[in-house]
Amino acid sequence: MERSCAITAFCNRWVKNMSENNKDLKDSDNPGVTQKTDWGEESTDNYGYETDQERRDKRGLEDWEMVTSMEKSEVSIPYWFIALFAVLLIVAVGLTFPFWGNRPGFERPWYDDGIPLGIAWVVGMSLIIYYFVDLRHILAKKKEAKKQKAEEDAKNNNEN
Repeated sequence: MERSCAITAFCNRWVKNMSENNKDLKDSDNPGVTQKTDWGEESTDNYGYETDQERRDKRGLEDWEMVTSMEKSEVSIPYWFIALFAVLLIVAVGLTFPFWGNRPGFERPWYDDGIPLGIAWVVGMSLIIYYFVDLRHILAKKKEAKKQKAEEDAKNNNEN
């Protein structure tokens, strides 16, 4: 009991000290930063470093710089992964049959409600995942169509 009270007292002191120390900090962890920038805006003072290259070497990229410089992955799900998933599902359904894993004196039916519920769950979740994965393609197509329509409208207005 005494030990847990000592640990609790230590933790409370530590939290209090950390909160007092955090009050002294500025908005940024880097004391050389003189201006605050929003997402996607480049800092004119290189975040307190002499050059942009020095900032990248010592600090690395900002979050928005990493996001904009990453390649967009367009690779589909590998066939071996789908095959592995199918094999696991077949084994899982097979293990529900009464000839595997029976305990003496306990008989199981060949069919129960778990099989169609499991299949419905897998199909439903697969459709949701496919929708979320394919959603960016749908949005990109809509954006491209909107851009083409705007270009055609501008071209038609220039002709008139």
